[in-house]
Formats: sequence, structure tokens, C-alpha cells
Amino acid sequence: MHGFPAFGRRLKRLRRSVGVKQSALAHVMQVDQATVSRWESGAQTPSPNTQQQVFSALGPARCDDSALKRLVVNSADCLHLVEEASHKCLAYSSSRARDWKTSQSALLGVSLWQFATEEIQSAEAELDQEGWWDLHTPSPKSFLTSEAEHDRIRISAGQIIWERLYLSDGTPVRLVSGRRGNAA
Repeated sequence: MHGFPAFGRRLKRLRRSVGVKQSALAHVMQVDQATVSRWESGAQTPSPNTQQQVFSALGPARCDDSALKRLVVNSADCLHLVEEASHKCLAYSSSRARDWKTSQSALLGVSLWQFATEEIQSAEAELDQEGWWDLHTPSPKSFLTSEAEHDRIRISAGQIIWERLYLSDGTPVRLVSGRRGNAA
């Protein structure tokens, strides 16, 4: 399992968006508030497993947001929706399922970060330098990725566009769209 680039800034964006204080998160994670502060400042980076636990701890009160999910699921476009901090898959369209060569429910609740191509990992790392985590509504990010084949998913080469949206409870999510091939 890989850790997330800019974990601290990612955590701070999520924690503030869902209205959880550092001390409350520290209590749940059985650490002190100073540890959470060090995580957010980047002075200390927890293990990838602990990063997943932190994101899980911030997510259980989540609303269903069925209308947004329905829009993604029923879209004719190749789309998927993930929690921005953890990359946990919330919904994807039937055309995305075909592109991934999987059913339309097989990857729900699964962090897609484990399947990221080198280009996706690089684009994710660039978000911190671009100020993505400091902005409430950053501009969409567009880049090209190569094809990748995994045991559970296939990623097509082509353009990817990331756009931040928010669930009704304030959780930042990422709408991911794209085109196959070298479309710009």
C-alpha cells in the first residue's frame, strides 16, 4: 500500500471540510492533538496504513448523496467519483465500468489509489505545489496517463480531468472524467 502525497494538507482539507477538530480526531486515533498537528503540517507522516485509518475515522457519518451518485452512475460519459482524501470509490458510470473491464459495483468502497499509474501519481503529487489543498474550489486539473492493467481494473491511456465537488456533509470528492487516446 502506498501513502498519499501531501498527506498533511489532504488531511487538513478533509478534517476542516467535515467540521472535526484536531483534538476529536486525536481522541479517535488514540494520539495526542500535537501529533495530528504534526501530520497536518507535514512535520510527521504516518504509515500508509495509519493514513487509511485516519481517513476512515473521518468518514463514518457520511450522507448518502444519492442524487450525485445517480448522476454519475447514469451518465453516458466515462466518469467516476472518489473521496478526494482517500480515493475511495463512491460511484462510477457504466461506460467507466466497461473501460475498467469490471462490474458497476465491484470497486465501490475500494481505494483506487493502489491502481494509480505513474502519471496519476505524479499529477497527484503536483497538487500540493499548485496550491490545490489550500483552495476551496481549485481549477480542474487535466493530464495524460498511460494504460495500465491490474488484476481488478484496467486503466485506458488518455486524458484525465479532476474536478473537486463537495458532498452534502462537506466531504471533498473528486469527479474524474476523461477521454481515451491522446485527446487534449
